[in-house]
Amino acid sequence: MNLLRKILFPFAILYGFITSIRNFLFDVGILKSYSFDLPVITVGNLSVGGTGKTPQIEYLIRLLSDKYKVATLSRGYKRQSEGFVLADSNSDALQLGDEPFQFYQKFKNIQVAVDANRKNGIEQLLSQSDLPEVILLDDAYQHRKVKAGFYIMLTAYGDLFCDDFMLPTGNLRESRKGVQRANIVVVTKCPSDLSLEEQNSIKKQLNLSTNQSLFFTFIDYDDSVFSDEKTIKVEEIKKIDRILLAGIAKPEPFFAHLKNGNDECLTFPDHHHFSESELQEIKEKAGNKIIVTTEKDYVRLKGSILSEQLYFLPIKSSFLSDGDNFDKNILSYVGQSSGNR
Repeated sequence: MNLLRKILFPFAILYGFITSIRNFLFDVGILKSYSFDLPVITVGNLSVGGTGKTPQIEYLIRLLSDKYKVATLSRGYKRQSEGFVLADSNSDALQLGDEPFQFYQKFKNIQVAVDANRKNGIEQLLSQSDLPEVILLDDAYQHRKVKAGFYIMLTAYGDLFCDDFMLPTGNLRESRKGVQRANIVVVTKCPSDLSLEEQNSIKKQLNLSTNQSLFFTFIDYDDSVFSDEKTIKVEEIKKIDRILLAGIAKPEPFFAHLKNGNDECLTFPDHHHFSESELQEIKEKAGNKIIVTTEKDYVRLKGSILSEQLYFLPIKSSFLSDGDNFDKNILSYVGQSSGNR
């Protein structure tokens, strides 16, 4: 903790008290939660940013979309639109936000919607003629107005919620007790060779209840980078001059995976909207070099003056072990909920 965060400790206590009271009022029914007559899965975390929600949502889309009509509902962070928006061929990252637009670009057989009011968003989706059969709520763990049927809580390896503290001293949005709402807890961004001994050590630290399941995942990088027209193997990319660019919460693993020698790494804030002057500055720094960025940044930069030299590196979430059991948990919940409609 830096000095400023230590100074703000009293505000963290106050914030923790306020969020605890709010959760209590929802738990006892004084503040109303709304349930819906279809499977609703929430993916979120207790801390701010950087736990890997996007690849986890994409994993669920791949798992479910061949069998069910899937819709994703996100807040649409930093979008330039308001209210409920259902993605269509005219949508872009400015209207939807970068992550929902990424879902829309990658998965043509699902519905992608944004609405800060998740209750209204679900109601709007259910008013469409093409009704979804499963709704995935992205980053809605603290959105208590909707009572999801299934909760997946993420916590990043090396930054476990049990070692953190409330905002603004730490990064927690609510008390550690919030984990009790989770059906499944996933420790994300693990080393791909994380030992069973360390997994068991983390399991003891998290101290989950017996009815909660724990899984460990790592970020699995593609072996190629892509532009709209070209594909280049990562091993080839590392042999040519390039600029690495990222505007995500924790870009260090992305840079480490691609960096070779004295590569220039350009870092911007998470969900950053690039100004014309910034784009021009990046182009001047890159010269004739290619620019490799994250998939989330690519959907914002696509169509800019960088397009002709811009590539992205796809990632996905992969399980260290027991992935089949994770799938069974999800498919069982969705199947039972669908059957009881």
